[in-house]
Amino acid sequence: MRPVTSPATGTAGSGAAPVPSFAVISGAQVHQALAGREKELVELVEATYRLHGAGETVNPPSYFLRFPDRPTSRIIALPASVGGQVAVDGLKWISSFPENVADGLPRASAVLILNDPRTGYPFACLESSIISATRTAASAALAADWLTRTRTQPTRVGFFGTGLIARYIHTFLAGTGWTFDSVGVYDLSADSAAGFCGYLRQSGAAADAADVTVHDSPEELIRSSDLVVFATVAGRPHVTDPALFAHHPVVLHVSLRDLAPEVLLESANFVDDVDHCLKAETSPHLAEQLTGGRDFLDGTLDDVMTGRVEVPADRTVVFSPFGLGVLDLAVGKYVHDEVARTGDLRVVDDFFHELRRYG
Repeated sequence: MRPVTSPATGTAGSGAAPVPSFAVISGAQVHQALAGREKELVELVEATYRLHGAGETVNPPSYFLRFPDRPTSRIIALPASVGGQVAVDGLKWISSFPENVADGLPRASAVLILNDPRTGYPFACLESSIISATRTAASAALAADWLTRTRTQPTRVGFFGTGLIARYIHTFLAGTGWTFDSVGVYDLSADSAAGFCGYLRQSGAAADAADVTVHDSPEELIRSSDLVVFATVAGRPHVTDPALFAHHPVVLHVSLRDLAPEVLLESANFVDDVDHCLKAETSPHLAEQLTGGRDFLDGTLDDVMTGRVEVPADRTVVFSPFGLGVLDLAVGKYVHDEVARTGDLRVVDDFFHELRRYG
């Protein structure tokens, strides 16, 4: 019988040499571990942002694998390391194949590998599309909270794009106490908009009194919303008129490539990480190219949370999060520990075979 090993520390009982274990955690297990824990997960994401701001993480540039014969598709590698109480290294490997939607499949799929920071051995592989959506939604809900503290809390929310990410963001807003008098919806696909409306009306997270409206144009949606959520698959800016934001909403620019630089230059801009966000032809990257500098940026979300930067109450506020691998690791480690706690961890026996240096 092999000694019991802790994946988080790589230590074994009775002084024996550690025997690494490796677990596979399914999407169903991930969902079960995360469902209904929106407040706890937003707190985890906030703590991870603070670790990142304090320099207790490693988050190198993401690597984009692109295909000459499939120009709309890509697979992204996000390596990262988180210190503090999370203490885990790892990699998210996430694909974006927009053509999947026409076949009835989600655009994105992903796995997450967790590595023991002591030995470097991977100790778990998790289905990660749910983890990715969760950390994105938790980040958006956290930003919505901090970026609206200097103004009247929005009561009219608008969702520009109505896929999986929009659904998760609404769930996290509702799960952290947000209520809205009206919910606006706009999507190029009438079926997607209808499906999202069905979710809103059937979900217990939606306020019964909320007025749900499908708008005929982006202009209608933006002008009728105090909080605007962009969750599209746009590859280049398509919202170009700064006048649409004359009422100074808070904008969660989650999909990163919807807004023309001219819109950003008329707004107060916050990101999750400056170097990560200003690349890969994101809207902030285009604004940097247009102006030749980064002066249009007001700061990071961590700057707001630590009080280094104040959020203006009389300007449009745009949050553009690139999406940090450290957040995936923090949420993935949370899932692993929760599944282990319930005794449902599925360990692959003898996954590591060559464990003797000389055979």
